[in-house]
Amino acid sequence: MGAKKKLAVKAGRGGKKTASGKKAGGRARGRGHGHSHGHEHSHGHEHSHGHEHSHGHGHEHSHGHGHEHEHREGPAQEALPRGAGEGKILFFDAPSGLAGDMVIAALVDLGVPESVVEGAVERLKLGGFHLHFGVRERSGIVGTSFDVHVEAEQPERTWGEIRAMIERAALPAGVASRAIATFERLAASEARVHRMPIDEVHFHEVGGVDAIVDVVGSAAALEYLGARVVVSPLPMGHGRTKARHGILPLPAPAVVECLKGLPTYDGGIAFELVTPTGAAIVGAHATESSRWPAMRPERTGWGAGTADLPDRPNLLRVVLGEPAEAPAAREHGTHVVLEANLDDVTGELLATCIESVLAAGALDAWSAPLTMKKGRPGHLFGALVEASRADAIAAVILRESTTLGVRRRAVDRVERPRRMVEVATPFGPIPVKVAGGPFGPPQRKPELDACVAAARAHGVPVRQVVDAALVASAALR
Repeated sequence: MGAKKKLAVKAGRGGKKTASGKKAGGRARGRGHGHSHGHEHSHGHEHSHGHEHSHGHGHEHSHGHGHEHEHREGPAQEALPRGAGEGKILFFDAPSGLAGDMVIAALVDLGVPESVVEGAVERLKLGGFHLHFGVRERSGIVGTSFDVHVEAEQPERTWGEIRAMIERAALPAGVASRAIATFERLAASEARVHRMPIDEVHFHEVGGVDAIVDVVGSAAALEYLGARVVVSPLPMGHGRTKARHGILPLPAPAVVECLKGLPTYDGGIAFELVTPTGAAIVGAHATESSRWPAMRPERTGWGAGTADLPDRPNLLRVVLGEPAEAPAAREHGTHVVLEANLDDVTGELLATCIESVLAAGALDAWSAPLTMKKGRPGHLFGALVEASRADAIAAVILRESTTLGVRRRAVDRVERPRRMVEVATPFGPIPVKVAGGPFGPPQRKPELDACVAAARAHGVPVRQVVDAALVASAALR
């Protein structure tokens, strides 16, 4: 076999060091473990030259530090207790994008104790770096900063090695599952882009340490809060970046892969606004996206990036609050039920109608027998759709069925927050849908198609694979 392909995966938007190798401003914490959320990147984004960043954890970023201050002696506000976010919304408001360091900084600024992040990283038993919490001012707002200072050469690590490290660390089960879900999203995105086995994805030099700390630290902070994560639509910068494999377009391919299913828009600036690690964190944990969710804000935290952006403050805002009923949603309905009575349709055609509306984006579709005028047997055909998709899916029903009209009524739907995680079983990795929220114990459901494929590959009953996936996911919240 030939040599394994090595990848460099970026951890965040970093900044320059001083001549002594230390970051300016803030306080050093936890010597012997840490990370450089300036991310040891000299990500100068030389846009006319093509963004000097080694796509990934070496990400040479040279974003200037901006206004750094050392006046913060403790957290910006009183520490939150564990579980303070249960049943609440944690909103990531990111008009300037986000990176892993900004996520951790904002959550600590919100009130997650620094010791939560430091303790989780300590359990990995890594060395040669230390963590650093400080402050930076952006447009008069003082936010928390988070950096990792690397003090010794770091080995390259594959995703398989990092996963094993996380699994054998004495991390709480919820923290480990969140970290694995995040890192797997990041590694899988790189594997897809470079068409290579996921376990062979390499995280290069310093950036590998950055990403490990970002992912594990953010997992610990999110698990500590226990809130449902909602993220704003994310701005995508443009331009080019110089990676180990050559010149890449922005947004980086791994970022686009990590953000599948989340809204994005043109950020209007030649700059890497969202990093792969930041994208993986929100991609793995956000249950939905909103410009601003219906909520009663209780507390706000600010995470400061390293660069001075020309047209916006480089800040990530996180807001914790109680869910609130949106007046417009209650008046008009968050969803729509579409219905039609059919008395001249065959079973085959009815089945294709259900398939068609589901393919068009309906959340559910069904049929039920009924008796129509003149005693004729018929079918009630129905579909549940998001309000914004109602017109398009009603058109599908009119096109695919024999009905001459479609009824519609607005409804509201209360949902359990849910996320997809991938668990390891004797039959290979199986994706499992985990539904949580303040509605009793979590529900876990292995994806049937994946279980069927694994069962066929190993010559075992499907229920055996399903049972193995449920056992593997038992510790997930």
